[in-house]
Amino acid sequence: MSQQDLPTVEIMDGPAAARAEDAFRLVYAETFAEPPYGETEADVDVTFDRFRTETRHPAFRAALARTPSGEPVGMALGRTLDALPGRWDACVAPADRSRTFFLMELAVRAGHRRHGLARRLHGTLLDSTTTERVILAVQLAATPALTAYHAWGYRKLAETDPWGNGTHAVMLLDRRGGH
Repeated sequence: MSQQDLPTVEIMDGPAAARAEDAFRLVYAETFAEPPYGETEADVDVTFDRFRTETRHPAFRAALARTPSGEPVGMALGRTLDALPGRWDACVAPADRSRTFFLMELAVRAGHRRHGLARRLHGTLLDSTTTERVILAVQLAATPALTAYHAWGYRKLAETDPWGNGTHAVMLLDRRGGH
């Protein structure tokens, strides 16, 4: 992929991400329909009902990658844990929730993988927040994602099935030493 063909990565706050919902939905639906996720259109609908709610949180941030022609090819999004339900209490003390960013989604469409785009999306998203730590949950069967997160400095804290769709590794990145 030549330099001029590289996707651009745009950082967005909640209102901007809400306006670009169709682009996020396209990337999400295509990526998470693949194994090991196997998400259906109904699963995507549930995710994007939640997306619309999450974009209203003041700490919500998203990164969207587009080709030079404007085609959406990757995304990352999340927010701080401060007002989320107690699901994370076993891993993050209540006092640390506002200093912890929850990486909710990171996805790159198949034709654009293995060019460093996921890492760029991740870095751009984290550069938009001053949180000290990042937490995420990734399916254990998602070996490429687990490998990437380990390479980026995440460590596994626990294993859980938070959404009833398979065992996930709960991983944490301490940003005080950089990312």
